[in-house]
Amino acid sequence: MQKKLFALAAICGGVLMLSGCVTNEKVAVTQIGDENLSCEQIKGQSVKLDAVAEKARENKGVNTANVAAVLFFWPAAVGNYMDSDHAEQLIEKRRGTLATLYQDKKCAGTPA
Repeated sequence: MQKKLFALAAICGGVLMLSGCVTNEKVAVTQIGDENLSCEQIKGQSVKLDAVAEKARENKGVNTANVAAVLFFWPAAVGNYMDSDHAEQLIEKRRGTLATLYQDKKCAGTPA
C-alpha cells in the first residue's frame, strides 16, 4: 500500500513539475516574404498576433503552471514571467513591422 502511495505521489509530483514551465510562441519581427503580403494578408497576420498575445498574457498571469512553479521551484515562475514578457515584446515589434508595411502599401484603414 505504501509503495502505491509513494508511486502515486511521485507521478503527481512529476506532472506538476513538468507543468511548471510554460512556453510562448515566439514570432519573428520580420519574415521572408513580408514585402509580398497583400493588405488583407497583413490584416490576417495582425489577427493571429492578437491570439498569440492573449496566450502570452495568460501564461504570465496566475495559472496552474505558475502556481506549481511557485510551490515547487520558484525560479521557474520567474522564468515563465520573463518568457511571456519577451514574447509580448516580439509581438509588439512585429505589429510595428506590419503597420509599416501596411502604410507603405497605402492600404486603407488600419491593419487591425
